[in-house]
Amino acid sequence: MPRKRGITDEMIIEMYKSGMTYQEMETVVGLTSVAILNVIHKHKVPINRKQYSGRPRKNKVNEHFFKVWSHEMAWVLGMLITDGHVNKKSHSINFSQKDERILQLIAKYLEADYVLATFGKTKKTPTLIINSKIMKEDLAILGITPNKSLTFPFPKVPDKYLSSFIRGVIDGDGWVQNKGYVMNVTTASVDFAKGLLAVFKSWNLRTEITTEYSRKGSIIYRVWVKGKDDLPKLAKIIYEHVAGNYNYLKKERLTQRLKDKETIYYVEIS
Repeated sequence: MPRKRGITDEMIIEMYKSGMTYQEMETVVGLTSVAILNVIHKHKVPINRKQYSGRPRKNKVNEHFFKVWSHEMAWVLGMLITDGHVNKKSHSINFSQKDERILQLIAKYLEADYVLATFGKTKKTPTLIINSKIMKEDLAILGITPNKSLTFPFPKVPDKYLSSFIRGVIDGDGWVQNKGYVMNVTTASVDFAKGLLAVFKSWNLRTEITTEYSRKGSIIYRVWVKGKDDLPKLAKIIYEHVAGNYNYLKKERLTQRLKDKETIYYVEIS
């Protein structure tokens, strides 16, 4: 099995340390469990024999996950708001992501079975399904309800966990320029857009909201952060509390100017 493009040894080690099993890693990395183990051995990372069994976690969902704030809960909530869906007809919550590693990590945090929706002619993106009436009720308390994409509010996130929530928002529906100078988050809710803008302003970032119309004629709001100094500042804030729970590509783009600044600083003082 060939390694998937863009997957480095460092990424494999980070997935392993986050607790993913070999079986879970195979679908993301593209290597067999033996090849993954060889990478772990090469870098002399301590081996966890329980992970080597390759058995995926099969636990009932932690229905009280959204009752207690944590950095993991805040990140998952940000992902759900921007790239998830609360079903109106059933007690199910869906997360859609092209990167299955993200879905596997969400399932791990929720202590849930890794159950994906069936693919169809129009459904190509992997979608994790979580069934829980209690979770749905707790999300409603936070203002996240079915069919409220146009009006959902910016939730009252404790300051301690705000950086992880924003990271989830960006991972879910954020766009980061490949040169690392511009980032935006797209939403159909003006209230959420204004709340996000207020957070970026409180972090002293160069930010603004622009609007445009979708093909169906509805208004779309884009909340921007721009500038070679502002994106590194944003990156330093949102990646402070991470345990592998982030989109690799977006982190790479958001932090590249930060790396440039550190290199310049090193040259100046050396």
